[in-house]
Amino acid sequence: MINPSASAITAFLRSEAAGGIVLMLAAATAMIIANSPLGDGYVQLLHAQVGPLSLLHWINDGLMAVFFLLVGLEVKRELVNGHLAKWSDRTLPCIAAAAGMAVPAILYLLSAGAVPTLARGWAIPTATDIAFALGVLALLGNRAPASLKLMLTTVAIVDDIGAVLIIALVYTPALHGTALLVAAIIVAAMVGLNRLRVRALWPYLLLAAGLWAATLQSGVHATVAGVVAAFCIPMGEGDRSPLHRLEHGLHPWVAFAIVPLFGFANAGVSVGGLGLADLLTPVPVGIASGLFIGKQLGIFASVRLAVAFGFVERPTGAGWMQVYGVALLCGIGFTMSLFIGGLAFHDPVLERGVKIGVLGGSLLSALCGFAVLRWLAPSVNHPARADRPRPI
Repeated sequence: MINPSASAITAFLRSEAAGGIVLMLAAATAMIIANSPLGDGYVQLLHAQVGPLSLLHWINDGLMAVFFLLVGLEVKRELVNGHLAKWSDRTLPCIAAAAGMAVPAILYLLSAGAVPTLARGWAIPTATDIAFALGVLALLGNRAPASLKLMLTTVAIVDDIGAVLIIALVYTPALHGTALLVAAIIVAAMVGLNRLRVRALWPYLLLAAGLWAATLQSGVHATVAGVVAAFCIPMGEGDRSPLHRLEHGLHPWVAFAIVPLFGFANAGVSVGGLGLADLLTPVPVGIASGLFIGKQLGIFASVRLAVAFGFVERPTGAGWMQVYGVALLCGIGFTMSLFIGGLAFHDPVLERGVKIGVLGGSLLSALCGFAVLRWLAPSVNHPARADRPRPI
């Protein structure tokens, strides 16, 4: 006899919403603990030394390298034979992602750019958290057509590429030649294995671990090693190719362990003694306005203009209000924004400002995006309404 509760749990774990919901719960738990009597213990635990690094650094520099490895695998798959394989398929997400990164950065700089030390945070509101955003979108059921999910996914993937480039180029304080040379040799060895059509995963994973260690010493952030390693994994035909096997094997660990653990370790911010003046300082205002206003403005306006000039077509079966709802959801920057914030600032006061801005902007984007798609956008159960062209 089938256990209904077990079947329900299995169905949930396989759903797109699951990873995002677990991440939300982890972030909420961190906030509760940080503002409880356990708050000091929470901070002390994260900064406890485990070997050469603190626990927080192991999570942010070590486990998140696995997250970026998965991101790289997904990007490579999409570019080779997925939704970004053709140049025509890349036009809309590239336009939307570029505008969706530029406008938030501009809004942040308008708020905080006058102070050189604060200007380093310009990239924080440029990112989109794909797991969180897809989790919200999946909760809407058939009110969100498949084309919207595709649009959100492809824009977020291009966004991830931009974020990785920013991390590598902007947040690299100094380079160490010997470590970079070792990293380059390891990459060459991985490419060589690929050329020799080696399909076993263990040699690539062993070299990827060495690449992470060399990158950690090179001055380039260690998580970049994950993306570089991913592009060296062979992608053959079928679901049994090395890339597909590694992607499917990593996905549940990343979705249900690594990303929630990162959220738990980085979202906990104490609001004790926090006043209105603290909320209105340049960093949280710049980040929140960039995520909530900049993302929706940049993405929706760029898509609308691109359709008007005939560069792209509007997502199939979606009205403009639904496109606007997805643009709002792209303002959920949580994981990547917190990650970049940790690279930009090391002052505890500024770090708290980053967390307040990211949490505030992401929460506003999630709630408003959900509200627009749930109550204001036409339901896909009424295709005549959803598909009817409207004036630009």
